[in-house]
Amino acid sequence: MECGNFTTVLITLLFSITLFCFSLHSTAAVDIIKANQNISDGLTIVSAGGHFELGFANPGNSTNRYVSIWYKNIPKKTIVWVANRETPLNTTSGHLKLNRDGKLVILNASDQVVWSSNSSTSVNNPIVQLLDSGNLVIRDETDSSPENYLWQSFNKPGSTLLSGSKLGWDLETGLETYLNSWKSEDDPSPGEYTYHINRNGFPQSFILKGSAVQTRAGPWNGVQFSGRANLKPNPIYKYELVSNDKELYYQYEVNNGSVVTRLILHPLGYVQRLVWLEKSQIWQIYLTGQMDDCDRYALCGSYGSCNINRSPVCSCFDGFEPKSEQEWDVADWSSGCVRKVKLSCMKGEGFVKHSGLKLPDTQRSWYNRNMSLDECKRVCLKNCSCTAYANIDVRGSGSGCLLWFNELMDIREENENGQDLYIRMAASELDKDGRSKIRFIIIPILLIVTMTLGACMWIMRKKKKHTEGIRRMYYDHDGGHKKGDEDLELPLFDFTTLANATNGFSTHSKLGEGGFGTVYKGTLDEGKDIAVKRLSKDSRQGLKEFKNEVSCIAQLQHRNLVKLLGCSVQEGERILVYEYMPNKSLDSFIFEKKQSSTLDWPMRYNIINGIARGLLYLHQDSRLRIIHRDLKASNVLLDHEMNPKISDFGTARICGDSETGANTTRVVGTYGYMSPEYATDGIFSVKSDVYSFGVMLLEIVSGKRNKNFTHPDHNLNLLGHASAEVWIHYRDGNVLELVDEAIAKSCHEHQVEVFRAIHIGLLCVQQYPSDRPTMATVVLMLTSEILLPVPKEPGFFTLRKLHEEDSTSLSSNHLSVTTMVPR
Repeated sequence: MECGNFTTVLITLLFSITLFCFSLHSTAAVDIIKANQNISDGLTIVSAGGHFELGFANPGNSTNRYVSIWYKNIPKKTIVWVANRETPLNTTSGHLKLNRDGKLVILNASDQVVWSSNSSTSVNNPIVQLLDSGNLVIRDETDSSPENYLWQSFNKPGSTLLSGSKLGWDLETGLETYLNSWKSEDDPSPGEYTYHINRNGFPQSFILKGSAVQTRAGPWNGVQFSGRANLKPNPIYKYELVSNDKELYYQYEVNNGSVVTRLILHPLGYVQRLVWLEKSQIWQIYLTGQMDDCDRYALCGSYGSCNINRSPVCSCFDGFEPKSEQEWDVADWSSGCVRKVKLSCMKGEGFVKHSGLKLPDTQRSWYNRNMSLDECKRVCLKNCSCTAYANIDVRGSGSGCLLWFNELMDIREENENGQDLYIRMAASELDKDGRSKIRFIIIPILLIVTMTLGACMWIMRKKKKHTEGIRRMYYDHDGGHKKGDEDLELPLFDFTTLANATNGFSTHSKLGEGGFGTVYKGTLDEGKDIAVKRLSKDSRQGLKEFKNEVSCIAQLQHRNLVKLLGCSVQEGERILVYEYMPNKSLDSFIFEKKQSSTLDWPMRYNIINGIARGLLYLHQDSRLRIIHRDLKASNVLLDHEMNPKISDFGTARICGDSETGANTTRVVGTYGYMSPEYATDGIFSVKSDVYSFGVMLLEIVSGKRNKNFTHPDHNLNLLGHASAEVWIHYRDGNVLELVDEAIAKSCHEHQVEVFRAIHIGLLCVQQYPSDRPTMATVVLMLTSEILLPVPKEPGFFTLRKLHEEDSTSLSSNHLSVTTMVPR
């Protein structure tokens, strides 16, 4: 071949190769694949807004290759959808192709189809497009309307539900969209668990293991699933259950586009809501579907009620008894309960109202959305098979009718978030007028028996001093029972046991001391370490505070709240027993020079987030609405992994369902942490706790106590310094001079995060409660990049005559509230 011809051929060949490579890369740079185009392993397409990316990937430590969709801008590759879950490729020679007939296929190195979208409808100009929602769709190039999609990945979501995706049913086509867990974090093939919206009877959601129900969220009540007390309106996302003649589905939408959140069905079978923390570069667990044993389906059997705060957790409703006493005695409640008097559909049968419940399984139920509760009662009473009734929708005064026709299964007590259930009972189980004569005879007999028992108890009281002490603690001086304490069960410790555990409350076992008394480390006979809080005889935490602390914390369960193990009131003592926190309290780290250097910024930010989540639980997500009233660094304990746990609930107040605050003539708490309106007027609310949280946040950042803070230029405390010094630099983006020297180096790469934390702290300590954010908003601010409002001036205190120790009662004439207007 002549040299000139050879050169021409070579140039042509190189040009062709260049065009081919350019074609591949141009395909990878857009969000669309056209007919007969290939995406080879190593190339990707990206959604138009840059949120999601599609290509070949290997999950976790797997070496197999899967066509997957993942978040484009999250460094740790987080896969949200997998095409060939059951047919992975073991080489990098695979490619993805859209056929001319509109089917998306995955081909191996031999061009054999290993996966297909199986699109049944064809169009002239099919394309595949990756949307910014994370949905991969096949459609006609000229028609982008969602109702005309030929196929979409949202209909096969795998283990992840994204914002805008539907979980449920297309009732016209019969198509069900449900979640199916991965086998493991490294293996996306279908696992054992599935998450469904069940359409039999009234809609509810199930998690199944194979065909067996594992947990049930309860029926939809117009606001949420009745068995998900922790699923509440929140600032991150909104959700709904849509039910009509054409569709039945659950769906959520994020409120702010900057927040990245997803719902997953974990390989171990539980549902989790995760939120991406950009600053910490981690996925934070925001919500877990299954919280405790009472979420296990039908744990207590038929007509059994589960209460996680009770021991044992299962009990029978009034008028019912265990079907097998022997099984219940060994904590096997699965056989459930049976009626003491069977129904016979005779005249006189009626209903007993039970409140605060997760409604029973509705698979065998009937409902009418337009019927009133009175009509519902009449319809149920006329049908001999009807066992119970309830409202469908709890909004307003309630509406709709829901009837059950079988044994009532999978009930738990939800208290404030539960619903009313009316259970059908035999006439003899109801309080009818015809029983007045019987009561006339029985009452004197009961009085005689009661007097006899009272005499016996007087004889035996020395043998039962502990139980009697607990009883006295929960009764008024005149013998009247205090409202709300009827069902409280207390874990009790023998005084001798605690004395032995702490070596006789020796000084060597002492962990700390305050105005309330002393805390000791103890070790039980089985080797378990405990913290023993022994109130001194003249402790300012009196009987009321002691009772209050036991009442509050015994019913709380959260990873960021200290766990109460029990109490003791023997020998005239008032003792609380807690889980042992090996790293003691937060103040011992942030305020002590040697210790503070061990607490770098990421650890401090984790502590701030943990305290915020614990406080949010108290204010919003717990079964009791609780205002702590004495939140400070010494009341935050640290476990072995330096996770924070809020403690000391002696001054806490329980509010009603809709109540968020109150006022008092007895102001209790700690100087420097109290909000202005509480210190001067005795007005406390959830916003008082927000203020205390803000003070503590600034202390964690600065490493300086608010109470003992001094500055050479003025006599203000830390908040005064914050307003006078930090405020000016805030507008210039230069507030880092407030940062503790011990973390100056570790926070250098996190300056934006530190600045944001100080900004949030200033928002929390604003003078007026209405200006302060709620803890739900604070958690969102800490875990996302939402725009923060400009803070107004803080409210803070100047000391006049205050000689009290921490945790004391304060009257308003001891304090003055000062605000400083920024220069």
